[in-house]
Amino acid sequence: MMKKLLSGFLCLVFCVALAACGKGGTPQPAPLADGMYSADFNTDSTMFHVNEANNGKGILTVKDGQMTIHVALPSKSIVNLFAGTAADAQKDGAALLYPTTDTVTYADGLTEEVHSFDIPVPYLDEEFDCALVGTKGVWYDHKVSVSGPAPITYGAEVADGDYTMSVTLTGGSGKASVQSPANVTVKDGAMTAEIVWSSSHYEYMTLDGVQYDPVNTEGNSTFLIPVTPDTDITVQALTTAMSEPHLIEYVLHFDGSTLTEK
Repeated sequence: MMKKLLSGFLCLVFCVALAACGKGGTPQPAPLADGMYSADFNTDSTMFHVNEANNGKGILTVKDGQMTIHVALPSKSIVNLFAGTAADAQKDGAALLYPTTDTVTYADGLTEEVHSFDIPVPYLDEEFDCALVGTKGVWYDHKVSVSGPAPITYGAEVADGDYTMSVTLTGGSGKASVQSPANVTVKDGAMTAEIVWSSSHYEYMTLDGVQYDPVNTEGNSTFLIPVTPDTDITVQALTTAMSEPHLIEYVLHFDGSTLTEK
């Protein structure tokens, strides 16, 4: 009888320990499909929070089951973050998070450049450690959480207007490139991008079986094509730069997190 009680007790302890490990800092498989989401970024401090222009929200990216949230901060006073405690951040080999620069637009129309970070998210709706260091070089511990993810459908949720967005080009010989960021127009929920090539020798482009002709007669070949952010877009472009015309396949990828109003 005692053996059975002891065995049951040990089993219970083991199960509780496993459950604790599941929420205690070990990243869990994302409960969301790969894609882009708008999500609340919650912190324990009035000094460390999302820029007011973004209404407490960041852009949550899920890729291959891993989650990362892009958050714009109020200023450039925070110079590094660390996905863990302040003590661990100061150890040799600690993988610090470095800022990029976002331009935010406030309600009164004023714009400002601020620091933003891509923060790994181990799980949703539960606090996790995120340490920071400012310009004075002192590390501080904080608790943050991510909640309320809602899928982003670009075009449907983006207001009509003119924007810019970063774009990458792969394929071909690797010598060609396109202008980045690209000019983007949203009208009636449809997104159109201006593709400016590094050459003047492109006669036309095709996308999903539709041919697009240049919109200019001088300078580098320029096209207007429909696009969807955060998706690999396969296109073909006919170039006359070689001895004979060649239809070459490329892949365009627009980074939705860089969509900025002009």
